[in-house]
Amino acid sequence: QVQLAESGGGLVQAGGSLRLSCAASRLLFSTATMGWFRQTPEKEREFVAGIRWNGGTTTYADSVKGRFTISRDNAKNTLYLQSNNLKPDDTAVYYCAAYPNFWSGTYSPNRVTYWGQGTQVTVSS
Repeated sequence: QVQLAESGGGLVQAGGSLRLSCAASRLLFSTATMGWFRQTPEKEREFVAGIRWNGGTTTYADSVKGRFTISRDNAKNTLYLQSNNLKPDDTAVYYCAAYPNFWSGTYSPNRVTYWGQGTQVTVSS
């Protein structure tokens, strides 16, 4: 069974940084388009960043552009999200997501094949 395991969340002050990781197992990682989503109790799960299976194209939500960077290491089957200049509004549970092999469509949560269990990020003001 495919597993996506996030790590790296925690409590950080505004302006600080965190690097989230998502380790994939039993997944053909090198052909999987991957994404990061986040969710709070008040909001629906929202797209944060995505990276195509070949690593050539990245996409970001407007709210994180210029502050977050998504990357992948296919040799380690690991997805990353470098989050800089964090703001209190970034507080959420962050989820790793895997799309179907060679996915080139939209980063809709409805198209996700596998979800991680989530990691909490809390940014204090």
